[in-house]
Amino acid sequence: MPLALADTLAAVTDALTVEEAEALLAWLLDHPGGGVDLARCTHLHAANLQVLMAARPPIAAWPDAPDLRAWLQAALGTPMEPS
Repeated sequence: MPLALADTLAAVTDALTVEEAEALLAWLLDHPGGGVDLARCTHLHAANLQVLMAARPPIAAWPDAPDLRAWLQAALGTPMEPS
């Protein structure tokens, strides 16, 4: 499963598909302040992006892939890190 949910962190592995959007939203609502680890994320369906944009959780780690990291940081309104 590409979404591992713990008490304080939701970790994404590989591609986060539309099927995980509801689970991610429910977890974020049940864990206010819970962080999201996107380091191992390789793709994010737009439904999950909408969840992240609405909930604005702390991002514990950005994707390792530079293009995906830059795209998500821009979409979530976070300053981009220098390469």
